[in-house]
Amino acid sequence: MSRAWAEIDLAALENNVRVLRSMLPEHTRLMPAVKANAYGHDEVLIARKLNALGIDSFCAACAEEGVRLRRGGVRGEILILGYTAPEEFYLLKKYKLSQTVVDQEYAKLLCGKGKFRVHIGVDTGMHRLGIPWDNFDEIAELFLSGNLLIDGIFTHLAADDTAEGKDREFTEIQAARFRQVTGGLNSLGFYPKTHLQSSLGVLNYPELAADYARTGLALYGCVDGEIGKALLPVLSLKARVSSVRTVLRGESIGYGTGFVADRDMKIAALTIGYADGLPRALSDGIGAVLINGKRAPVVGKVCMDQAMVDVSGIDVSQGDTAVVIGVSSDEKITACEIARLCGTIPNEILVGIGERVKRMIRI
Repeated sequence: MSRAWAEIDLAALENNVRVLRSMLPEHTRLMPAVKANAYGHDEVLIARKLNALGIDSFCAACAEEGVRLRRGGVRGEILILGYTAPEEFYLLKKYKLSQTVVDQEYAKLLCGKGKFRVHIGVDTGMHRLGIPWDNFDEIAELFLSGNLLIDGIFTHLAADDTAEGKDREFTEIQAARFRQVTGGLNSLGFYPKTHLQSSLGVLNYPELAADYARTGLALYGCVDGEIGKALLPVLSLKARVSSVRTVLRGESIGYGTGFVADRDMKIAALTIGYADGLPRALSDGIGAVLINGKRAPVVGKVCMDQAMVDVSGIDVSQGDTAVVIGVSSDEKITACEIARLCGTIPNEILVGIGERVKRMIRI
């Protein structure tokens, strides 16, 4: 077994697909986000399982990710959500990738390089990528281009985290702008596939269902709240206990000598650090791991490759398993819990799991 590893539960993934499909209208298809190594889960492993479950549309961040998916045997449409440099346009054709039109100038650039399958990005208020929604004539002109083979049109909701207050107000404004664009195109005889929901959009704004839903976090079972009870975490992160020792009261532990034992303590060193996905923000008792069903608080600073935890009162031996994300007996630590402790979002925790952490299918 590796020094640190992630277990991928494909049965949990299948459960989550089933739950999400039950929440969507029959005509809405899942278009999973498998960018950033499928949120740290292993993009090829995840996408091939999704292929087996009948899913044939995916989102990636860049052409390089799309190429890895294709080389891994992933079938169906792969939409590149971000910018692809002109010198990499050949990859779009060679690997049959769909490209997002990020603005009007980019559309001209694509047209000058041949024929490409694309989805049109529409900026309805996030101001990141896409043609401004009120530049309707520019959007409509793209459908007359012989070189742009337009399969879809989409926008990205900026404030779908909740369904209340200003979040709802802004989301409804964005949705209305998007409908105005798609309605105008329909009146001209153009009917591209549409999508605007990500995971939180599906959970908080089911009325905005379109042709596709770009699910990410929910697919991987990392959502709080009532719906989170039906979704199962797909990933568990684990490491080994490499050493167990006694530290006397008054002695310091770890870098900087900032953590000083206030009593005699039993300390375990772990084979995982911030380069592997255990955030340094969990240092000095902020976070914990699970060992033999007990919580072991982090002591001292999390190192690049290792960490120390307090195992006083826990029966622990060298070689035991430490659970960073996952379940041990009746105790559980989720990516959402770690994110709250670190003042961030679970997305960042998951994608921060390092490349040297081996991903393996849970049996």
